[in-house]
Amino acid sequence: MGNTATTAPDAAETAIPAVTPRATGSAIPAEELDRLTTDIVAALKTVYDPEIPADIYELGLIYRVDVDDDRNVDIDMTLTAPGCPVAGEMPGWVEDAVGLVSGVGAVTVNMVFEPTWTPDRMSEEARVALDWY
Repeated sequence: MGNTATTAPDAAETAIPAVTPRATGSAIPAEELDRLTTDIVAALKTVYDPEIPADIYELGLIYRVDVDDDRNVDIDMTLTAPGCPVAGEMPGWVEDAVGLVSGVGAVTVNMVFEPTWTPDRMSEEARVALDWY
């Protein structure tokens, strides 16, 4: 994708979802990248698995978010289980939600299964919502 600003950590960096802009030659001004990051995370937090009372971001289902210099967004996400009943629909929900963010260009959502999702990827907020301690 050329120069990108990566806004999500690799699974090896942290088990709890976090979005920290890491500019890698991005031409997007830092203030705008910060706003896009905040707004993209907020959009991701509006998407829920209908069977789980926590959003996909707090569940740790978002593995990577890249914003290129044209403000196109490329997202790698996973599911809690490959056989999830909404597996075919959820990427569209994510694309629609992030596509509504002001200033975002095209949104591409890639379904990935490596690394495999495990409950340790959930944030404290998700653990509380699911009563998993």
